[in-house]
Parts: sequence; structure tokens; C-alpha cells
Amino acid sequence: MSIESPTCDADFLDLLRAAGPLGVTDLAEAMEVTPTAVRQRLTRLMSQQIIQREAIRNGRGRPKHRYWLTDKGLRMTGSNFADLAVALWKEVRALEDPSLRREMLRRIAKAMARGYANQVEGKTPRERLRSVAELLNQRRIPASVDENGPQSSLTTHACPYPNLADQDQSICTMERMMISELVGNDVQLMQCRLEGDDRCRFQTG
Repeated sequence: MSIESPTCDADFLDLLRAAGPLGVTDLAEAMEVTPTAVRQRLTRLMSQQIIQREAIRNGRGRPKHRYWLTDKGLRMTGSNFADLAVALWKEVRALEDPSLRREMLRRIAKAMARGYANQVEGKTPRERLRSVAELLNQRRIPASVDENGPQSSLTTHACPYPNLADQDQSICTMERMMISELVGNDVQLMQCRLEGDDRCRFQTG
């Protein structure tokens, strides 16, 4: 199989997704650059938790390494998660029993919160809400926190699930539940785009 020489991070990640795990020599040959240039790119992408590696030992001497994508790296490539999410959400919407549907939303929210929990820091709800905003911004979802007054609020300036939220406001309920789990305190949805607002605002209780 012939793979064109990657010239940017996206092509580099696609190469690893298609042909990885690969070593530095393999990557350098595919990219038609020096091993030093490859190592510099790998170091940067590993610091961003996009690529991981394992050591391969063959006798004495320094071990060689193989590199492949982390889950975060896979999400940044051509993985077809969006279509799967839409299909699964349609099945959630199809649940006719309100209590069963709400329980399903709660379980999804808890599962997502567990996935993000180790990235959220802080001891107080305010600190953790600030950390949630930082996490969203890292995921290219513009968010800000307003700490003026007795209660803090988190505002998302773009919808994390545009294709889903346009169909059903239940996704907003799930998002509120997930943020509540991450913050460790009850959070209320005070503003919502689906109700005519230009942003969604979640406020701690």
C-alpha cells in the first residue's frame, strides 16, 4: 500500500491510524524527513496525549519504540463517531416510557462524566466548574464561567451536540446531568438555544 508523505499533523495522525503502530524509522521513511524531525513531532503530540508509545526490547541496548493513536487521537481522525451518536440518540428518543428514558439519560450522563472525571480538578463546585470550562475549551467548545454573585454559572457559546440538540432538548438535560456529576453539585439550565437564547447557561445550585 502506498501512503503519500504526510505534511501536517492531520496527515501524520491519519498515517498512524491506517498503518500503525509504527516506529520512528517507518514514520521517517513515510514522511520523507529525518528521524529527528519525526521525534520532535512525536514528542509534541505525546505531550498533548494524542499519541502513545510502547518500548520494544531486542537484547541489550536502548529499546526501540512503537507509536500509535490514543483515544483522543482517534477522535481527531476520520473515526465515524458522529453518525453513530446520532443513530444511538434516535433510539433513546424512541423510548416511550418517560421514567425509562430519564434513567437512560442519567446513565449516559454518568458514563460520560466518568470519562472526563480525571481531567476535572478542584475541591469546590466553583473550582470544578472553572475546570469544566477549561476542558470544554480544550475540546474546541467555547465556554466561560461567571463567578460574580453567590452562584457561579457556566456558559457554552457553541453547542457540543448541534446535530442532536436540534432534534431533541433531552440532550440538554443529559448535558446538565453530566456537568452536575463533574461539579459535584446540582446544576440548573438557566438559558437554552432551543428556547430562543443565543447561548446555553448552566448555574450551580
